Amino acid sequence: MIHKLDATPETTVDVFSAEQPPVLTIDPGDTLTVHSLDASGYLSPQTTPGEQQPKMFDQARGHCLTGPIAVRGAQPGDVLAIRLVSLTPDPWGWTVAGALKSPITERLGVTDQPAWLLWDLDPDSGTGRCNGGFTRDLAPFLGVIGVAPESSGEHSTIPPRAVGGGNIDCKSLVAGSTLYLPVAVADAMLSLGDGHAAQGDGEVGGTAIECPMTTTLTVDLVRDPRPIETIHAETPEGLITFGFDADLNAATGDALDAMVCWMQAFFDVGKSTALALASTAVDLRVTQVANQTWGVHAILPTGVLA
Repeated sequence: MIHKLDATPETTVDVFSAEQPPVLTIDPGDTLTVHSLDASGYLSPQTTPGEQQPKMFDQARGHCLTGPIAVRGAQPGDVLAIRLVSLTPDPWGWTVAGALKSPITERLGVTDQPAWLLWDLDPDSGTGRCNGGFTRDLAPFLGVIGVAPESSGEHSTIPPRAVGGGNIDCKSLVAGSTLYLPVAVADAMLSLGDGHAAQGDGEVGGTAIECPMTTTLTVDLVRDPRPIETIHAETPEGLITFGFDADLNAATGDALDAMVCWMQAFFDVGKSTALALASTAVDLRVTQVANQTWGVHAILPTGVLA
């Protein structure tokens, strides 16, 4: 079955919650084409830097996401396999730095000194151009793909979670990737959005090229045990594991531990041997420092170890 879901007042949310009624119910193996607004939910592009256009939510509590989508039959202990088929930005986007107080803006001395970039995006050529005349290649992905947490109530979309995902902000999750999300509640309750036309590792200014996005994805259900219990991904770049914590050291350790465990299963070796192999091949990257919980991801590049 192929579904289409547009971003409307009836199909958008700004929290994760198992108690939110689903806007669509799909079967495992179904394909969806989903349109999402930018993270702030702008209904039209800014015409001048910093202009406040109407938004989907007057007082947004988090990212403007499309969902939640119920996956029929999904139960806690299962895993969603989300294959990203294509990601197409709308023709406009924006970036701002210095607008909010954070450890980064305080360290650099740019708190309350916002600088806005407005982008004209050309998905066909794969390029974007901003005010000031700078251009760059596009590499679109979704900043937020997540399922509802186990505990009741409404949960912020801002911090990423090791089980349910959410605001991962990993630029490697491009088309051709499969993201594995452990399910915490019945029917999973998947929401997605926060389109990024391009981003650097770290998302150091707090935003990427924020844009509306049309995403085609296939959602499947995995009941066989996966090699690790936290979120992970298979991407064109390689195998990826994640760590999230307010302490960057802890996030690094979690990402590395998950990768070493995956390599144990993948290569059928002991943990010390897997760590030795990882030391020759695995890259550790700071995913993002923009959220309440910082992220690190470990990458085992495709084909690096025969």
